[in-house]
Amino acid sequence: MAKKTKFIFVSGGVISGLGKGITTASIALLLKSRGIKVTAIKCDAYMNIDAGTIRPQEHGEVFVTDDGIETDQDLGNYERFIDENLMRSNYVTNGQIYQEIIRKERSFEYNGEDVEIVPHVPEEMIRRFKQAGRDANADVVIIEVGGTVGEYQNILFIEANRIMKYRDKEDVIHVHVGYLPTPSFLGEMKSKPVQTSVRILSSSGIMPDFIIARAEKSIDEPRKERIAWLCNIDQENVISNPDVDTIYRIPQIFKDQKFDDKIIKMLKLKPKRQDLKEWKELVNKITKLKKEVKIGIIGKYTKIGDYNLTDAYISVLEAVKHAAWANNVNPKIIWIGAEEIEKGNLSELKDCQGIIVPGGFGSRGVEGKIKAIEYARKNKIPFLGLCYGMQLATIEYARNVLGLKDANTTEVDPKTKNPVIDVMVEQKEKLKLKDYGGSMRLGAYDCELQKDTISYKAYHNWKLKIENLEFPVVSERHRHRYEFNNEYREQLVKAGLVIGGINPERDLVEIIELPSTPLGTGHPFFVASQFHPEFKSRPLKPHPLFMEFIRSSLK
Repeated sequence: MAKKTKFIFVSGGVISGLGKGITTASIALLLKSRGIKVTAIKCDAYMNIDAGTIRPQEHGEVFVTDDGIETDQDLGNYERFIDENLMRSNYVTNGQIYQEIIRKERSFEYNGEDVEIVPHVPEEMIRRFKQAGRDANADVVIIEVGGTVGEYQNILFIEANRIMKYRDKEDVIHVHVGYLPTPSFLGEMKSKPVQTSVRILSSSGIMPDFIIARAEKSIDEPRKERIAWLCNIDQENVISNPDVDTIYRIPQIFKDQKFDDKIIKMLKLKPKRQDLKEWKELVNKITKLKKEVKIGIIGKYTKIGDYNLTDAYISVLEAVKHAAWANNVNPKIIWIGAEEIEKGNLSELKDCQGIIVPGGFGSRGVEGKIKAIEYARKNKIPFLGLCYGMQLATIEYARNVLGLKDANTTEVDPKTKNPVIDVMVEQKEKLKLKDYGGSMRLGAYDCELQKDTISYKAYHNWKLKIENLEFPVVSERHRHRYEFNNEYREQLVKAGLVIGGINPERDLVEIIELPSTPLGTGHPFFVASQFHPEFKSRPLKPHPLFMEFIRSSLK
């Protein structure tokens, strides 16, 4: 007999960015801690097939799974909370849905039936939700609906929820995340926005089973009572979710309100254990840490109008936190604009104990990032380069140590005489055909660590933190079209550059380093990877490269 899978939908109202993703991840963690097999899905209303072609300022970070799909950043939160690798069936967009429906229609899979928005679009959504549950062998599938209720774009995801609830009332519940602002000119928490968003949701045929009350402070009983009777739910099912010092505290806040017990009871689940010990210990530890480490992140996707937003680098930020906490310190992040460095403003770099140059694309801010890398190299400040950061570190070394002053990447200068970074062979034809979507080198590939390197030692020192590590070959996630040009490898190595890791299948350079010696004559930590180690960092299992980077920064 097939497993009876249960489904939890999570929606949001009033404004975006309320924390639907963290709510989803927290529910998943709580249920997993009770021995219930879970998986989580993010539904994006975009007509894009995936997140890969959306600019970071528009969408935030593009998170990449092992199987190579470019997704919304919320999948990163899911993975970090439940400590499991997700896959392409965990990410659903309107673009995927319509593409598949049109494919089926063209191949006569509807047997001559007229194809309509309803029921065929929500039915395709439901098929995918159930398939994701089967792929993960999950007891519970948690489905986050992106955006806010009332938007035309996501109404069909809500319709899929309604159909599933109609067909099997006991196996489908809905959690709505609503906002209770406290206007400074009033000094009082207002519940009207939640009431309004629930009314909009109910007009789509869905009454929420739980309301997550997002606010600056914990919601008081009078407002819980008001929300309950105006939104037609039990008062005990209004769950407070106040602002916190760290997102990793939210599962405990939910648990203190017996949220997991209430879900288990409503869905008639059978928990097998209760284990949140390590997670609680981590959160308690974070609270007590006093010492700081100052880490500079050289970005170019943070400025949006008059505001600085860091969503484009969320996995990097979280990986730094995980490693810092494991080293018994709190990170103090210094966000530094690459274009400011191009103007000659290096003052902020002087305060950094460690410098990170993360991934990116295009020519904007590149010379500023290269200057930051040069500063870190010459001043022996611990440096970690990620993807584009590795490519730019190669260029900096080729220019300023090897003496190839015009060294560059063909991404920035297609006519450079010294393309130390060049487009991958198989990518040339794709770019010629303007095949941009989902066509990069994506997903997990092997990296063979070279002995007696910083990277080898880092993974060796912290390998017990990583599951299924077949040392010295590690698997890491990629997202790039350009690579280290092997025609320059011998010259660069002779000039002192160290190759720390290689893809064994294609002999691609995965990690570059500078020598480090116990006598301090070398660089304390200068490592850059073509892959994105931040995608595999978890709160209880920090990534080895970040761990060693923070450890070196503290010295």
